[in-house]
Amino acid sequence: MFNELKQKLFSRASNDVGIDLGTANTLVYVRGKGIVVNEPSVVAVNQKTNQVVAIGNAAKEMLGRTPAHITAIRPLVDGVISDFEVTEEMLAYFIKQAGEYMPKKYIGPRVVVGVPSGVTNVEVRAVRDATKNAGAREVFIIEQPMAGAIGIRLPVHEPVGSMVIDIGGGTTDIAVISLGGIVRSKNLKIAGDKLNNDIVSYIRNEFKILIGETTSEQVKLAVGTVLPGEPMETTIRGRDLITGLPREVIITDSDIREAMSQSIETLVLSAREVLETTPPEILADIMKRGVHMVGGGALIRGLDQLLSQTLKLPVTIAEEPLTAIARGAGIILEDLEKYRSVLIESDDDIFAKQ
Repeated sequence: MFNELKQKLFSRASNDVGIDLGTANTLVYVRGKGIVVNEPSVVAVNQKTNQVVAIGNAAKEMLGRTPAHITAIRPLVDGVISDFEVTEEMLAYFIKQAGEYMPKKYIGPRVVVGVPSGVTNVEVRAVRDATKNAGAREVFIIEQPMAGAIGIRLPVHEPVGSMVIDIGGGTTDIAVISLGGIVRSKNLKIAGDKLNNDIVSYIRNEFKILIGETTSEQVKLAVGTVLPGEPMETTIRGRDLITGLPREVIITDSDIREAMSQSIETLVLSAREVLETTPPEILADIMKRGVHMVGGGALIRGLDQLLSQTLKLPVTIAEEPLTAIARGAGIILEDLEKYRSVLIESDDDIFAKQ
C-alpha cells in the first residue's frame, strides 16, 4: 500500500518520457504530448577539446563534411552503445529538448527506452546507466519489437500469436509475440545502414565512383526497390576513383536492387527461419492475422510484397512505421502496471522485487 502511494506521488511530481533509442534516429515521446523529438542519432565532437559541437539534425548535416579536428559520429552501432559518454550527452540533449513540452516538475522523468531484442545484460545496463546519467529518475527497458507491437495496438497480452518485423537503422528484429512475451525472435545486423553500405560498395565496384553515406541513403530513398516495377533513375555525384576528379552518373532502380539483393535475401530467409520454429497454434494465428512491419526499413518499396510472396502470408506495413516503437513506449507509460510484465526486468528499478 505504501509503495503504491509512493508511486502515485512520484508520478505526479515527475514527467513520463518514452525513447526509441535507434542507431539512425532517436525519437522521444512525452506523455500527453505525443512524439516531440525525432532527430538523427549523430553527435559532432571537437577532438581537440573533446567538446560536443552539435547533436541531431545539425550533426548529421556535418557527416562527411567536417575538418580534421571535428568528427561526426554515431554513438550507437548495430543498436547498442559504442560510446557511452557521447550517448549520455545525446540523451541529455534530447530529454532537455523534450522538456520544453513538459510541465515543470520537481524530480527527473520516468523513462521507457526501446532496445533491440536479445541484447545482453551488459548492454541493457549501459542503456539504463546512460539514461539515468542523462537525468532520468527511473528507467524501464523494453525490447523494440514488443514496443512496436504495442505501438500498433496488437493484442500482446492475449493468447494470440502476432509477428512483427522491425527494420531499423542498425538492426532488424523479427519476433513472434504471444501472452506478453516473445516466443521466437531473431536479431540481424542487416538494416538501413547495411543497405547504405551495400550501395556504396556496389557503386564503387561497378561505376568506380566513391560516394558517402548521406548520398547512398538519398539514392536508396529515391530509387530503392526490391521488386522490378516502373523504371526509376536518379543522378549521383562522387569522386572518380581513376582520375580523382568529380564525376556524375545516372543510377537506376535495377542498380540499387542488385546492390541490396544479398542483404534483402538474408532478411527474408531469416523471417522464414523464425516461422519454421514457431509453434503450430501460433503459426495458425499469424496466418489469419498476417505479419506487421515497423521501422524505417518497412518503407523500402516492394519489401512487403516480397515477404508476402516468400512467406505465403499477408504482410502489412504499419501506419506511421517510423514512430511505432516510440508510440509503444508512450502507451506503456500510460499504464505501467498493465505492461510491467513485458519490460526487461531490472534489478535496480524502484519497483523491482517489491
